[in-house]
Amino acid sequence: MNIIDKAGTFLLGDRPVRRLGYGAMQLAGPGVFGPPKDLDGARAVLREAVALGINHIDTSDFYGPHITNQLIREALHPYPDDLVIVTKIGARRDAQGAWLPAMSGPELEQAVHDNLRNLGLDVLEVVNLRSMIDVHGPAEGSLEEQLTALATLRERGLIRHIGLSNVTPRQVEDARRIVPIACVQNMYNLVHRNDDALIDALARDGITYVPFFPLGGFSPLQSDTLSAIARDLGATPMQVAIAWLLQRSPNILLIPGTSSVRHLRENLQAAELVLPGDALEALETMGQAR
Repeated sequence: MNIIDKAGTFLLGDRPVRRLGYGAMQLAGPGVFGPPKDLDGARAVLREAVALGINHIDTSDFYGPHITNQLIREALHPYPDDLVIVTKIGARRDAQGAWLPAMSGPELEQAVHDNLRNLGLDVLEVVNLRSMIDVHGPAEGSLEEQLTALATLRERGLIRHIGLSNVTPRQVEDARRIVPIACVQNMYNLVHRNDDALIDALARDGITYVPFFPLGGFSPLQSDTLSAIARDLGATPMQVAIAWLLQRSPNILLIPGTSSVRHLRENLQAAELVLPGDALEALETMGQAR
């Protein structure tokens, strides 16, 4: 048994995946733009992820742009039968690396074809629509036009499942009236707890929730409480943060990212960490204090 198996599995679309996956965003250059300094090192991280049992990789063709998908293909194609690659569309990058909306029907279709080409796939398993109504976070507004366009691409056999990213609970509810939703990917971690109710609602319906920035993203989680619990348990603060998410709800799939094989292995060791009740109570205060 791999360590990762101790974290369990959950359905992503109709595919069972291990709850500890890998987010490929950090394989691009600084600011998720351009190539990394160490291309061989990036490929080594991807190969090690699969070797350690990860069968859920999160990516997007606007990482780089194109860089992470090309690295995934170079490192892993032909892909293992159980590997589920999830991508996002709805944004693009300009020449300076800014994040811009790309949510029109033609732009979404082009993004699907770009992902297919750069990943070397005939069909995308899961495509998340990344709402860009507000680039900085979820904002209300209709996504009916975009979801209808994705439903058409699904009918054409280019994608199998549709997910949502950077969305509000109301948008999730509205979307489910238009198309089946396989997963929701929003920012969530020990400190950023806005989606508590949404996670519970999705869990009741068997829908996957995938937190991005589970360890804080560009501003890693820092807390005296977190550090103290980690010391008491003989773990790192990031391992505690991962373990907390795994215990938070069974429908949560994690995609911590790293460009380091050492950090990758360290992250996966969190599957063995069971947080006792007093630690869970103390960690709750981090979300309440925000």
